[in-house]
Amino acid sequence: MRRFRVRRPRLPRTRTGQRRLVQGVVAVCVLALLPATWLRVTTDDRLRTTADVPRTDVAVVFGAGLWDGEPSPYLAHRLDAAAELYRAGRIEVVLVTGDNSREEYDEPDAMRAYLTRHGVPDTRIVSDYAGFDTWDSCVRAKKIFGVDRAVLISQGFHIRRAVALCRTAGVTSYGIGVDDRHDVTWYYGGVREIFAAGKAALDATFRPDPRFLGPREPGVERALEEASAQGIG
Repeated sequence: MRRFRVRRPRLPRTRTGQRRLVQGVVAVCVLALLPATWLRVTTDDRLRTTADVPRTDVAVVFGAGLWDGEPSPYLAHRLDAAAELYRAGRIEVVLVTGDNSREEYDEPDAMRAYLTRHGVPDTRIVSDYAGFDTWDSCVRAKKIFGVDRAVLISQGFHIRRAVALCRTAGVTSYGIGVDDRHDVTWYYGGVREIFAAGKAALDATFRPDPRFLGPREPGVERALEEASAQGIG
């Protein structure tokens, strides 16, 4: 039986070859980190906490997964922050945006139910069922729901990307990165963001249409009108 040898890649033997290899590796690393650097530099002045974020009519909460039909712990913490802002009178309406691509998986309705249990009236919650990723959520917030300004709520490892992409989509925003235990999920999210930053840079450059756009929806406008009428009353 004939055996085949696996050829191992040979490293350059000359100093010139080794130097070029090192330069190539460094160049790849720099290019990989450029998008993450862009996110950090462009969003530093837009990050706040629930205590000092400027009053804004609309908060946008991004989906973060369900566990047995209920918001995951990370998503629950995002929703807790939104409920806190509503109770403090710092926002009027919450736009919950998430994945409902399958009948048995409905992030927005689970988010709505959680918020109502925590003191946010159902009429002040608007659902975006086609927020399949951050870019889609930002574009739809602007084009479908007419949101021009918003407080964005997510975890710290994701919030910079959300702020940068929503600004590109035309939504002026501040971002709140909620605190969470630095567990395996947290570190995984941080590592994932290095790669997601690259996609964010491409989205910001080419501005693709969302997976699903659809007709304009008046839900946010109506909720704000109700809030204004109740305030006058």
